[in-house]
Amino acid sequence: MPIPAGRHFLQIPGPSNVPDRVLRAMDMPTMDHRGPEFAQLTRDVLSGMQQVFKTAADVVIYPASGTGAWESALVNTLSPGDRVLMFETGHFATLWQGIARELGLQVDFVEGDWRHGVDPDAVEAKLRADKNHAIKAVMVVHNETSTGVTSRIAEIRKAIDSSGHPALFMVDTISSLASIDYRHDEWGVDVTVGGSQKGLMLPPGLGFNAISAKALEAGKSARLPSSYWNWQPMIKANATGYFPYTPATNLLYALRESLKMLLDEQGLDNVFARHQRHAEATRRAVRAWGLEILCQNPAEYSGSLTAILLPEGQDADQLRQLILERYNMSLGTGLGKVQGRVFRIGHLGDFNDLMLAGTLSGVEMGLIAAQIPFNKGGINAALDYLADNL
Repeated sequence: MPIPAGRHFLQIPGPSNVPDRVLRAMDMPTMDHRGPEFAQLTRDVLSGMQQVFKTAADVVIYPASGTGAWESALVNTLSPGDRVLMFETGHFATLWQGIARELGLQVDFVEGDWRHGVDPDAVEAKLRADKNHAIKAVMVVHNETSTGVTSRIAEIRKAIDSSGHPALFMVDTISSLASIDYRHDEWGVDVTVGGSQKGLMLPPGLGFNAISAKALEAGKSARLPSSYWNWQPMIKANATGYFPYTPATNLLYALRESLKMLLDEQGLDNVFARHQRHAEATRRAVRAWGLEILCQNPAEYSGSLTAILLPEGQDADQLRQLILERYNMSLGTGLGKVQGRVFRIGHLGDFNDLMLAGTLSGVEMGLIAAQIPFNKGGINAALDYLADNL
């Protein structure tokens, strides 16, 4: 196959495009991770991540993917046989509950249709029915990357409070952190899980936990085995600017630069507004094409990505393959129950109007080439919205 001219369009919902500033920050000589310069780097990135999580609580950073951060949240707070409440909002919620089961937890996994987020009323009903407080944690994916559905974390917190239940509250923000408004302290979250490769605009390789005082207290009696994932050595070493083992030094350079970029955009609220603007423009294109957004509740639309459902009988993977081969653009595949039915457009991280226009143009050209029935004009609908909402 001939090498295509021009730059590859990576429009999957993560790993997202790594900006040049971050790439240059990574391209540095390896630092002595026991020296004074590294201690300042550690303090910078931990302080910056507290701002991103909107917390005054401890944040720990692992050389790991988000999957490792999932496991860390569990092994530091729970014991074998503990019961947890989880919700089937999509592929990644399903994977997280799989890890919980493998660790020996009893999972009450509430079935879902992959088109809606977690129902706060269902959370409250489940907790009210648990008279003996057997449920030790409620675990929710904030933004389900496989479906483009965002659960309403503040409302879920209110539901937990209304039930009077003492369960821990754990939230996965892997595809929402630094892209969609999130407030660890204000929303009373006990453990927030994050990853580096999406809204933070880094390569994969860093996993995060933001940890409440309640979660730290639960850790004193947790009996799931932990060594690498143990919070306590991390927190103790971080207090002096260091790590208990060799950290991902150059990724921490990158993280410091990405945090500067987020602040250079005049704060996280502007970052969130940019994501919502691009998300709405994308949805207007989808509607103009006569196609269907997988998420059915407008209150749960994602600012990070849009999952698009093709008409019955059309193969979304064939469309993605055609677009890749002809136009050198990668779109997100359908995962799990929606494999072959949907494709996903990532509009998160280092992203602007022209990148969105190019992405939507590639999709529309692909729909034409694949002979999928649709209405032309989606690009114009998106551009009109962008022009009217600067």
